[in-house]
Amino acid sequence: MSPSAIDVEAVTDTSGVTLPDPLSAPIKSNDILGRRRKTEKGQWGIAAPSNTVNFRQKSYEHKPKARRWDHYASPEALNRKGNSLKGAVKYLSRPGLISLGGGLPSSTNFPFEELTIKVPAVGHFSEAETRDSGVTITVGKHDLANEKAIFDIGTAFNYGQGSGSAQLLRWITEHTELVHKPKYQDWACTMTIGSTSALDMALRMLSRPGDMMLSEEYTFSAAVETALPLGVRMASVPIDDEGLLPDELDRILCTWDANVRGGRKPHLLYTVPTGQNPTGATQSAPRRRAIYAVCQKHDLFILEDEPYYFLQMQPYTGAHAPDVPPPTSHAAFLDALVPSFLSLDTDGRVMRLDSFSKVIAPGSRVGWITASQQIVKWYQTHADVSTQGPSGASQLLLWKLLDTHWGHAGYLDWLLYLRVEYTARRNVILAACEKYLPRAIVSWRPPMAGMFHWMRVDHTLHPDFPAKSIETIEEEIFLRVIECGALVMRGSYFYADKEAVHGDMFFRATYAAAPAERIDEGIRRFGEALRLEFGLDPNGKNGQ
Repeated sequence: MSPSAIDVEAVTDTSGVTLPDPLSAPIKSNDILGRRRKTEKGQWGIAAPSNTVNFRQKSYEHKPKARRWDHYASPEALNRKGNSLKGAVKYLSRPGLISLGGGLPSSTNFPFEELTIKVPAVGHFSEAETRDSGVTITVGKHDLANEKAIFDIGTAFNYGQGSGSAQLLRWITEHTELVHKPKYQDWACTMTIGSTSALDMALRMLSRPGDMMLSEEYTFSAAVETALPLGVRMASVPIDDEGLLPDELDRILCTWDANVRGGRKPHLLYTVPTGQNPTGATQSAPRRRAIYAVCQKHDLFILEDEPYYFLQMQPYTGAHAPDVPPPTSHAAFLDALVPSFLSLDTDGRVMRLDSFSKVIAPGSRVGWITASQQIVKWYQTHADVSTQGPSGASQLLLWKLLDTHWGHAGYLDWLLYLRVEYTARRNVILAACEKYLPRAIVSWRPPMAGMFHWMRVDHTLHPDFPAKSIETIEEEIFLRVIECGALVMRGSYFYADKEAVHGDMFFRATYAAAPAERIDEGIRRFGEALRLEFGLDPNGKNGQ
């Protein structure tokens, strides 16, 4: 079927005008509001059903459909029938309907009449600027009924769908389309209460006890701790400075022996491709394409966990070299981002996990997944009888900030601001490492994204090695660092497979929270602890 020749450009959220075929021109961040389709007022009501298809700005009918994943579906996913009461809520939007059916409390009894928040003006994002010249935004209880806005306290604070509110889901869909430009027809988004919960639900949908899931050999510890109680063990894949090695992934799968491994050949790959936690590694575009090709060869489904995607930084040029200037336009910023697995996906074999935790606030507990409609439907059915949707209060605050105040263009400006902020923080910790750490025993690679700095400590140079094991030496260093007044995380906390043999020692530091002078002092104390533990000159400089 050929794509439609016309679309509708929204003047308001309930009116529209004709717009030439949107396939003929790329979507720009400041064009999105004008491209919105006409919607009915009932779309925004209490617990209104929402669907990504209604909010996409381009036609995808000319693209291939996603593969189906019934062969990997768990009995739990196949047996879930959804929430029958939620299904009946769709009739609430019918004009003149008197509802005596739903268990929805009246908003007249919500003890909130108005919410006021102060947020940064576009281009003035610092805490000091926000304090002095921030914009005050107000939302009332009945703004929707009074036709002041399409989202309000009375709607957001009531029960909602597991997919989240239509209002915020529209913004999320537009953002996904702008950044990732999905390559297949039936992609969709649905909201989550954070990526750890999303991973838990994905494993319930796509695995069964006894399965093994592939991941980087050092990985997000909560991912391991989420999988194990479900009976899913990690199978670790060797890494280098760019993260997961596609040749090693292929070798592991080609030589998989279920009897030796104690589980059937894996069909899931969990990866954090950008600013990986804990190693800070970022997979290049060629690396991602090579990994995706291996996944196609072995029919792997990819769980792409990307909390740090927008914390990609400027290239590191050294402590005394001039900084590389950041992108100067939205187009240049988006072009500078490493392509996501979602943007490469032609099969619908990727579930991308996004979150506001690292770029807005962790306590918002709002995120989303993007996957094929089949996968998203399974997820929504599960959410409707478990987590339900994210907090209505969080959704309302995020919608006011992102949709009505910043817009897509302002949000990209905010992400550019974070890029500069994190580049500066990264540079502080690297300069401190060059100044204070004994390079004879410590080595590192500058992270290009994320929040973490990964440092290798050569334990074979420790005076008590090999009389003491690598685990004992790691623990003694860890405790010595605490005695010196700093805290860094032990690399062993992040083993994907704790039973595997590990021949190297690492420590993880973060530059995300502490001010510059505290980062500098923390690394100085780390260096002091290493010198004491290795019997080096306590007053030594770099390399001593």
